[in-house]
Amino acid sequence: MAAVTLLSTKGVSRHFGGLKAVENVDFTLQEGEIRALIGPNGAGKTTFVSLLCGRIALSCGTVMFDGQDVTTLPAHKRIQAGMAYTFQITSIFTELSVHENVSLAVQRRMGGQMGALEAEVQAALAKVGLQDRADQIAGDLAYGHQRLLEIAMGLGQKPRLLILDEPTQGLSDGEVAEFITLIKAVAADTTILLIEHNINVVMALADRITVMNFGQIIAEGTPEEIHANAAVQTAYLGG
Repeated sequence: MAAVTLLSTKGVSRHFGGLKAVENVDFTLQEGEIRALIGPNGAGKTTFVSLLCGRIALSCGTVMFDGQDVTTLPAHKRIQAGMAYTFQITSIFTELSVHENVSLAVQRRMGGQMGALEAEVQAALAKVGLQDRADQIAGDLAYGHQRLLEIAMGLGQKPRLLILDEPTQGLSDGEVAEFITLIKAVAADTTILLIEHNINVVMALADRITVMNFGQIIAEGTPEEIHANAAVQTAYLGG
């Protein structure tokens, strides 16, 4: 079966004054793929995915999603089109319960279909293993469980594309192992774009890896190809 392009960019750039945070990036993501986006701190990764999901406006370039030009669509319209984005820092409603947090995400997609809403909430909680904590106040969760809650909120939107920004940051080794298992399960019906510093997570999950440095893509390939790439080693090691 031929690969289907879900997301692509052409000449995407974002300048902040004289700083070229992202510069002339052409990028293609296939449906059903787990793609890792890696690079040194300050490489432009978070700015780039913020451009993809509409949190930041482009200086120039084009973003296509599922065959539609979404370049000028606001973030909430891109969510409706099938994108979900989890932040580098947890963005849950700390004073609400776990169940209420996921309900809000599902309700955004489903509107007033209350009967179906509860089933969708339970399914999202079960997928990340939080069904037994549904009544707990989100702010009282351990950090690792808060990250899982954020993923459940993303899954509750039934996205075509789930973008995860540093999801394993602050997790224990055991939680990282559980995260890898979770993402492999989620990837059965959702395309994943993953920004991640933990190279072991990247190598365990990614079908392909895109490497950024100084706002540009410097390499793309399989985990094996990227591991052997001299330009990537230089970007990370400064050699």
